[in-house]
Amino acid sequence: MKIKTGVTALVLVAALTGCVAPSQKSSAPQQTCKADNQMQQTTLYFGLSRPAGKDITGSEWQQFVDNDVTPRFRDGLTVFDARGQWLGNDGKVAREASKALMLIHGKDVASETNIETLRTIYKTRFGQESVMRVDQQVCVQF
Repeated sequence: MKIKTGVTALVLVAALTGCVAPSQKSSAPQQTCKADNQMQQTTLYFGLSRPAGKDITGSEWQQFVDNDVTPRFRDGLTVFDARGQWLGNDGKVAREASKALMLIHGKDVASETNIETLRTIYKTRFGQESVMRVDQQVCVQF
């Protein structure tokens, strides 16, 4: 019985020896981004529930995009439907229908001002506590 156990153990060790994870090195060349292609991506998250009253309607949202966002970002934008979720101070899960607005823009004072203006307009107009903002550098090619 000891010989069988020893042989089984040796076979198992030999089999597992080949199960080493490959190195994490990538063989793909690193892409470099030309200065002309370096831009900023800003994603803003807008909640669609008002603290008091009815939810923000689809037409109210579209008017905000058409009248406030598009004139400030004429080159275009992308809107995604989203669902926010968090744990409230009372320990209950809160959920809210949301919109995510993705803007690709230069890293300049005008873009920064326009983004902050949009956040302020939305919070004021729809009684929102906050509009989350996420920024990252991106390489853009057309």
